[in-house]
Amino acid sequence: MNNPQNTRTLGLITVISLVAGGMIGSGIFTLPSTLAKFGGISLLGWVIAAIGAWVLAHLMSALSKVIPETGGSYAYTKAAIGELAGFIVAWGFWLSIWSTNAAIALTFSGYFGVFFPEVSQSSWFSVTVALSAIWGLSILNSLSIRSSGNLQVVTTVLKILPILLVAFGGLFFIDLDNFIPFNTSEESSFQAITTSSVLCFYAFMRIEAATIPAGNIKDPEKTISKGTKIGVILVIFLYLFSSFSLFGVLSPTEVAQSQAPFSDAANLIFEINTGYFVAAGACLASFGALNGWILLQGQIPYSMAKDGLLPKALAYKNPTGAPSVGVIVSSVFISILLLFNISKGFSGLYEFMVLLTTTTSLAFYFGAVLAYGYFSFRGQLGFKWTFGSILYTFLGLGFSAWIFFGAGLDAVILGVLALLFGIPIFWLSKRKKKSM
Repeated sequence: MNNPQNTRTLGLITVISLVAGGMIGSGIFTLPSTLAKFGGISLLGWVIAAIGAWVLAHLMSALSKVIPETGGSYAYTKAAIGELAGFIVAWGFWLSIWSTNAAIALTFSGYFGVFFPEVSQSSWFSVTVALSAIWGLSILNSLSIRSSGNLQVVTTVLKILPILLVAFGGLFFIDLDNFIPFNTSEESSFQAITTSSVLCFYAFMRIEAATIPAGNIKDPEKTISKGTKIGVILVIFLYLFSSFSLFGVLSPTEVAQSQAPFSDAANLIFEINTGYFVAAGACLASFGALNGWILLQGQIPYSMAKDGLLPKALAYKNPTGAPSVGVIVSSVFISILLLFNISKGFSGLYEFMVLLTTTTSLAFYFGAVLAYGYFSFRGQLGFKWTFGSILYTFLGLGFSAWIFFGAGLDAVILGVLALLFGIPIFWLSKRKKKSM
């Protein structure tokens, strides 16, 4: 296996961009229309999701200081609970990356169709654009980790501009009547908050972005923790601020019926057609998020293969330090996922990918919470069983359970089956490892 030199090329700004840029993806541009059926009460969903995101960010930041290894929660869970638990965490996260990248690529294709309408008129054209984005970024990430990191910084800065435009401009057009009634759905307030918080948490996924490529980060013990917290704070502020302005400018009905709510809000605020500007921002958001996720999609199989839990070829790193085999193999599976589900159309395919992502990726966060609680309870690696560590552990466990069961029975069954499918692969890999 190659051992490239000088592969730690990612600094604090890039780490912040990985965290913030990954979370500020297609979700913030598409979720408001889905949340509109709940009305203003969905803002409480954003608050709960933000609190949960901060708790998870704190736990993983603390763990990254003592276990600054590539793989993030996989490395933490394996060290605390064992190889099987670590494998399930990593397997679930790897599956979630496939579905996430497929969904983000489709979103990029959809907004790209604003400029080239013929793309949106054919499922094959749409999937072709999505696949082109996936494979173009896969090649970039396979060639150079540094180039991918630099692209992430640029796209993160550019894509928040249209969101800030609506967030600040909307403050002068707030209509408080848009928040009455507070719950516009037919569900109870508790169920409305639960469902909206699950949907909102999807937009916060990628908290762990900086912990995955730890082997490529400068001074990871400090940089990962600091970059993760700064990135999460930035995103929390942006999400809450922009959502409040958006729901204040447009009524729940207008948001629900809009395919591009930020664009419609901008048109109302500035009284000119800003649709192309917002569509450009959505394209940048999707493209930047896809770049960050593809950067990570080779790191998880690399860590697992290095430990003998996946084929050895996935543990290859090219001379620039990029796990190129893992990136390419992941993109092959993402392409298959897209092509085999092309008949579902945009909405059906996107919903399928989101449900699969939410349930399978929760294993990654749940593993980190268990590892943090285990080390704290045992007093290992500098952790102590204090009131603070107990509070963070139970908040993390409670939030994970809330999101998991709030996702609905279909999503839970689908996610659990996907996770269980990995267990035979684990035992086969273990047997092959022992026989060598």
